[in-house]
Amino acid sequence: MADYRALILQRHRQLKWKAFDWLEAGLMILCGVCISMFTLAVFLDVLTRTIGTPWLWLQQVTTAFFAWGVFVGMAAATRRNDHFYLTEITKRMTGAPRQTIEIVNRLVVLVVAVLLVWCGTQNALLDLGSYRMPSLIPLTVYTAIVPIAGVLIFLFTLEQLICGWQNGFAGPEDRDDTREAVL
Repeated sequence: MADYRALILQRHRQLKWKAFDWLEAGLMILCGVCISMFTLAVFLDVLTRTIGTPWLWLQQVTTAFFAWGVFVGMAAATRRNDHFYLTEITKRMTGAPRQTIEIVNRLVVLVVAVLLVWCGTQNALLDLGSYRMPSLIPLTVYTAIVPIAGVLIFLFTLEQLICGWQNGFAGPEDRDDTREAVL
């Protein structure tokens, strides 16, 4: 079996706790599953429609994998510091200005995460009594990922705030002035 640590991004390691590495690896695997199944479902949908016998339920499968892929991807990107943050602006800064922008940025993400949890939970609960036709899949299957992603985003942002406060937000990759060659 492959080592899950190969899926862990080592960049900005000073902002991560090793205890959550397994969670990052799991999210990356889940992202791969979601995008693979989304692609397969779209392919099969197009194929069955082309041959004249459409499987209508494939659109619902496609929608589910798309929704889960987007929100799982948001959580994974938050852990990997690949999304939501002003990294291109802040990586050139140092000292108190960088610390301030990094903290404010993460506080904004925390507020958004709380809103995802609150509103996502309300929406998922309201969807318990609603079903998609023709398969009768509860809409909660599609919307349950929103509060789950909100919890994960909150957790990973809190992790980065605490680690950034203790270790600083700047990592060795921020001090590297090498540029990629433009072809």
